[in-house]
Parts: sequence; structure tokens; C-alpha cells
Amino acid sequence: MGQTNITSWGGFVFLGFSSFGELQLLLFAIFLSLYLITLASNVFIIVVIRLDSQLHTPMYLFLSYLSFSETCYTLGIIPRMLFGLALGDQAISYVGCAAQMFFSASWACTNCFLLAVMGFDRYVAICAPLHYASRMHPTFCAQLVGTSFLSGYFFGLGMTLVIFHLRFCSSHEIQHFFCDTPPVLSLACGDAGLSELGILILSLLVLLVSFSLITISYSYILAAVLKIPSAKGQKKAFSTCASHLTVVIVHYGCASFMYLRPKASYCLERDQLIAVTYTVVTPLLSPIVYSLRNRAVKAALKNAFQRLVGKGSEGDQ
Repeated sequence: MGQTNITSWGGFVFLGFSSFGELQLLLFAIFLSLYLITLASNVFIIVVIRLDSQLHTPMYLFLSYLSFSETCYTLGIIPRMLFGLALGDQAISYVGCAAQMFFSASWACTNCFLLAVMGFDRYVAICAPLHYASRMHPTFCAQLVGTSFLSGYFFGLGMTLVIFHLRFCSSHEIQHFFCDTPPVLSLACGDAGLSELGILILSLLVLLVSFSLITISYSYILAAVLKIPSAKGQKKAFSTCASHLTVVIVHYGCASFMYLRPKASYCLERDQLIAVTYTVVTPLLSPIVYSLRNRAVKAALKNAFQRLVGKGSEGDQ
């Protein structure tokens, strides 16, 4: 096949699930179910935090924004994936692919920064509890959230520009189910070494800087907790961080594996499995983990459910 600029053709074709054949409808049913649960869980978390005055604290404010960011991340990827699985239309325009990459990368980076902010919040709460209210005041919290969102958009735009200033030749077939940076970069003409280095640097800045901030926060938290004389007190302090740590481990584990390695090590089957976990499972993890492990959230969810049941019973009467 001759080398032709892909912009003259106008788009790409996803091949991520092409090998599954008739099983694509089964995948559609599975992913649709997971997506609806993810969407409902995150929206429910946001609504409950907004309605329950006892959850109007920085910790839960950040959790609500993380749920919002996770929801927006999935909106940029999963509906298009479900459309392709259901109707078999796996084509996407050049502009559509660039837009999908920008929004998915932006929200993914925002998630990283929000997790770092949540780690800092736990550091202040445990290491400086007497100064928590003065340090984590509403204006400062709003600035932290705003910075996370703006930084996410900045890095997402940078990654998209690094990829889409290239020429794409020979093949317009993306060996993936959405326009992620590694599979799209692999379609570039000629030597894309500088672009690959640019993506690696941007990924390192996002993942390592935010993860380093989390590591520093938890280093101070660990030192403070170990000074607590009673085992019960230590357990109580660690319990406030368990949910956040669980989400951090899964989130950064998948993201680091996907983006902090050279292009030559990409493997279609393995990478798709990691991408499905990162795209479909991880956004569902946050509301589940915080609902199961956090007493305040569990109590708020229980109260909200009881109010809904109570209103339903009154309506039947």
C-alpha cells in the first residue's frame, strides 16, 4: 500500500474488537451494563455529597469532583465504543479522533491531579488537624480543584498536538477501541521519535509529579501515624486513607503501564486488557471503594436510600 497522508482520507477505523466476531454483541451487553452502573454510581455519589450537609468537607468535595472527572472521562470513550460494538461502525473522522484523544487525555490527567490533591488533604487532616479548617478553607479548595482541571486540559492539549501534527500513512486502522496516544502514534509516517519522546515527557510530568506528591503526603502521614501510641488510634488514622490508597494503586498502576514505556513494547491483546480496566473498571472503582470503606459515605447513602423509599411509600398511599 502506498504512503498516503491520512488527512486526505479523513479518518480512522478501530480494530480493537474485530477479532471477537459474533461475541461483539455479548461485549456490548457487558460493557453497557458496567457503564450504566459506573454512571449511576458516580452521579449518585455526587448528588449524595451535595445533599448531605455532613459531607460538606474538603475530603468529600474532592471526591465529588473526582467522580465528576471520572464520569466525563468515560463519556468521551465508552459511548463511542458501544456504538461501534452494536452497529459495527468502527470508523471515526480525523477531527473526531483528535477530539476524543484531547478529552480522554485531559480528564485522565485531571484524575491524576485530583488524586494528588486528595492525598494532600489527608496529609493536612492527619498531620495538622488543629490547622485543618484554616488551611483547607473553601477558597483554597476551589483553587486546588481549578488548578487540577486547568492542568489536565493543558497536558491533554499538549499530547493531542504532539500526535496530530504528524502525517499518518499507509494504514488508517487503529489497533485499539479508542483514539489513545500509543496506537495512534504507531500509525505515523517516518521517524516519530521526537513525538514519542514528547508524549513520554508529558506522561512523566503528569504521572510522576502527581504520584510524587502523593508519596510525599503519605510519607508524612506514615510518620505521624507511627507516633500515635495506641494501635486503635493508628488503625483509625489509616482507615481514613485506605479508600484513597486503593484507588491510587489501581489508577497509577494501569496508567504507568500504558504510557511510561517505549512504543516497541506495545502488545495489542495485553494493552487492550489494561485499557479496558483503566477505561471501564477504574471509574467504577472509586464510588464502590468509597461506599464500602467509608462510614460517612455509607451512612449518607443509607439515608438517601431511606428517603427515596419513604417518598415512594408516601406516593403509593
